[in-house]
Amino acid sequence: MSLTLTVLGTASPHPRPDRPCSGYLLRGGGAEVWVDAGPGTFAELQRHTDPARLTAVWISHLHADHCADLLSAVYGLAYGGLTPPAPVPVYAPAGCAQRLAGFFGRPDADFLKGILDFRTLHDGHLAHHGELVLTTRAVDHDVEAYGLRAEAGGRVLAYSGDSGPCPRLTELARDADLFLCEADIDEHREGEQVHLTPEDTGTTARRAGARELLVTHVGPTLTPEEATARAASAFGGPTATAHPGLTRSV
Repeated sequence: MSLTLTVLGTASPHPRPDRPCSGYLLRGGGAEVWVDAGPGTFAELQRHTDPARLTAVWISHLHADHCADLLSAVYGLAYGGLTPPAPVPVYAPAGCAQRLAGFFGRPDADFLKGILDFRTLHDGHLAHHGELVLTTRAVDHDVEAYGLRAEAGGRVLAYSGDSGPCPRLTELARDADLFLCEADIDEHREGEQVHLTPEDTGTTARRAGARELLVTHVGPTLTPEEATARAASAFGGPTATAHPGLTRSV
């Protein structure tokens, strides 16, 4: 019944040497879920589990740095000997399957039905896998985007995906044992609220009453260390930096 998080990648907006884009492996309640599939994360996933064992995939939004390695997964699952025993549910915003189909020049994604089962996310979407409960909430970004609240064994992980400051993100993280949250930008551009500064990240965690903050998805205008220090100052609670290979009990 334990809930654990393994960081596969954290980079924004493109992968870097030894630092893939956003991706995480969530284990708990008898389930294994690949959360976001940024470039480079399918390879990292294989360090920690056999992809054929995945219970589900959950995609926050359709920007490439969060979903492009679904293409690698198709090749691995369909043609690379990693075929799952049953189609893996993929929870994603509308249009995800069509984007993959387009890469193959297909009119639709029916040819993927043997390996992937696409299910469209919406605000308030619930999914149960074993004793793991996944709750999806819409957050503010420049495309349709969602955050995730995962619960198992009385423990709660909240994940921001990509989000600007918004009340639904605070509610998503309410009383979470671990809040995995982006801190992408140094400061907001005028009129733009599609990402979080480190101060936004820490303030959201504090207002939500989260017990611990894990800073991720730090963009090129910041270092992860700087972003974590600034977020920690605003939060006032335990704060750490996400990095590939890190595994944490929630």
